[in-house]
This record gives sequence, C-alpha cells and structure tokens, in this order.
Amino acid sequence: MKKTKQTPTLSRGKRVTSVVARREKRLTWEQIDERVVAQAEDDSAWESPIHVSRKQAAIGLPASLAQRAAFLTRLHRERNLQTWVERVVRERVELEERAFTQARRELASKSGA
Repeated sequence: MKKTKQTPTLSRGKRVTSVVARREKRLTWEQIDERVVAQAEDDSAWESPIHVSRKQAAIGLPASLAQRAAFLTRLHRERNLQTWVERVVRERVELEERAFTQARRELASKSGA
C-alpha cells in the first residue's frame, strides 16, 4: 500500500502552505542518491513500473515525393517506406547536428582568438 503525504498543521488547525512544506522537505542531490542506493534492493520501497510507449508522428508528403521515396525504398531493399524514411531522416539529422557543432566550434575559436 502506498503511503499518503500529509500536510503539516499549525496549532489552530490551519495547514502550512505548500511552499513552506516544500522548503522543509527539500533534499540535496546527495541525500536523494543515498536514499535511492539504500532502497535499491527493497522492492516494497518502489512503486509498480510505468510502461511508456512512443507515439508515432505523422508527416505528410506530397504524392510525387512519396512515389519517389517508395521507388528508392525498393531500390535499397528496405522493408517498407516508413523504415526507409526514418533511416534517411535520422542520417540527415545526425549530419546536420555534426555540421552545426562544427560551425559553433569554428565560431567560438574565431571569437576567442
């Protein structure tokens, strides 16, 4: 059973504001790490796992471009159009990221010199 968090109360029964309660319970990163390590092997200290699935995004392509891409999919013996487009986009994004990083380095070295 999961423990519920109770808000501290004052002598007149008024609740302490959440800001004050948060300040009192704020942990340092080291304290958090210590707790995690201490509870790592204790299954009762953990909530049930959360399963996450990716949502696929739809990207529209003009019909003529989709036809050309379908041809190249078959030419490259890829399983299907989606797999091929995903691979091409991933390669292009990685190429663009490398180019951006290189340009930023060159700019930093010019302004730092």
